[in-house]
Amino acid sequence: MTGEIDARLNELGIELPAPAPAAANYVPFVVSRGQVFVAGQVPFAADGSLELLGKVGQDLSLEQGQEAARLCALNILAQVKAACGGDWGRLVRCVKLGGFVNCPPEFDQQPAVINGASDLLVEVLGDRGRHARFAVGAANLPFNVAVEIDAVFEIA
Repeated sequence: MTGEIDARLNELGIELPAPAPAAANYVPFVVSRGQVFVAGQVPFAADGSLELLGKVGQDLSLEQGQEAARLCALNILAQVKAACGGDWGRLVRCVKLGGFVNCPPEFDQQPAVINGASDLLVEVLGDRGRHARFAVGAANLPFNVAVEIDAVFEIA
């Protein structure tokens, strides 16, 4: 699977960002009993800048929210690759995503926003990317990002 995932990323024209370091007193991921728990990832661009700030449905469109979720998923994959020591062959599957959308109270399209991440994981990982998840609205998120997503993966 190592070559398969790298080939798929290459085919899609995707270069994973460097795994973001923790921004406070926590670690970016924890490996425990065959699982990788990835801390909440925000929409960092490849150059390390934060992208897509503001509330989805107020400052940003649904499509911009989906792009923010996609960036979060890329950062999640970067953390998972680091957790596997760079060996995609250890990846069994994505188990769960937890999606938080910065939005006004009347916005009700959180699942559609988080589809940006879910769709990317399936696009890159195939059936190994299918997962359980939740998608909820939040009054605000750190640094005013549009989306924050955490994840659980199974590894060998």
